[in-house]
Amino acid sequence: MIDTIKKRTIGFLAAAIIAIISQFLTAIIPNIGGATIAILIGIVLGNTVLKQPVLSAGTKFAEKRLLEYSVMLLGLTITFQTILQLHWSGLLFIIIQMAITIIAAIMIGKWLHFGEGIYLCMAGGNAVCGSSAIASIKPVINASDEDAGMSITLVNLMGTVMMLALPVIGTMVFGHVDMLRGALIGGTVQSVGQVIASATMVNQTTVQFATLFKIMRIIMLVVVVTVFARIHAKNEALANAEKEVEAEVKKGKIDFLPWYVLWFLIFCILNSFFHLPAFIGNTAHLLSSWCEIIALAAIGLRLNLKAFLKAGKRFAIYSVSVGLIQTIVALILIKLLIHA
Repeated sequence: MIDTIKKRTIGFLAAAIIAIISQFLTAIIPNIGGATIAILIGIVLGNTVLKQPVLSAGTKFAEKRLLEYSVMLLGLTITFQTILQLHWSGLLFIIIQMAITIIAAIMIGKWLHFGEGIYLCMAGGNAVCGSSAIASIKPVINASDEDAGMSITLVNLMGTVMMLALPVIGTMVFGHVDMLRGALIGGTVQSVGQVIASATMVNQTTVQFATLFKIMRIIMLVVVVTVFARIHAKNEALANAEKEVEAEVKKGKIDFLPWYVLWFLIFCILNSFFHLPAFIGNTAHLLSSWCEIIALAAIGLRLNLKAFLKAGKRFAIYSVSVGLIQTIVALILIKLLIHA
């Protein structure tokens, strides 16, 4: 136990220090966000001065566990009652938007000859909530660390582009209608931090609407994880003997609902039906944010940039295509469904 802790300490501290630096840098460049800064610094340092194998155990632990804790803690920050504030048109917009994003990501991924690990992680990361969604999806589809890491990097980089572009696009298309601009940002931008940073570029009212739409996507995480687990089981059945996969499901070898997603749901239910003190939600939000930023720093440190650039053209086409589809579909759906 002590030896394990010692092995993990150096790599974990490296990721934590990068996360702290990233948070300080947000004061200088607030429009990008700590999460994106952390993964970018991690990629640069991990492929130059911090390539030592001794860091591996700690960065792997930070990447895996802290994202799981981040997902779990999110449950204490949201309630089901917030869904009611979106009305039926807002809910319908989110459901259709997520469904089209997932279908598009899967179809484009297959067309570009990516494996299941990549296209399901990309689908969930773009449709739901970026890194946290990928962390939830990864174990139920048995995605490799490399597939998840590359997907998280792509989703965060595309999220940064959309974070900067959508306030401008939203104002051009919807004028100064805050609810519609909030729907565009909250219904498309990938991570929670990026949604808030993007909406802040507009005004505080847009932040409130964008957050509501984003929360609805997060609540749908449990549904997405369950569906993706079934897709994976079906793919396994096609590749192997169907009876063997069914036997594994019955024995519990394939987890349709990871422990942290289950706790996410439990916390969300508690927060919805019981009046929890405000400091619990605030503390959970703070801890969840730090867990995500440290984990993203670790992912950056672990990303093999040479391997990433080798497949760069396909990844770039994939990421941009999904982002464009998300944005175009959102603009159409908001025009058709949502009336401020």
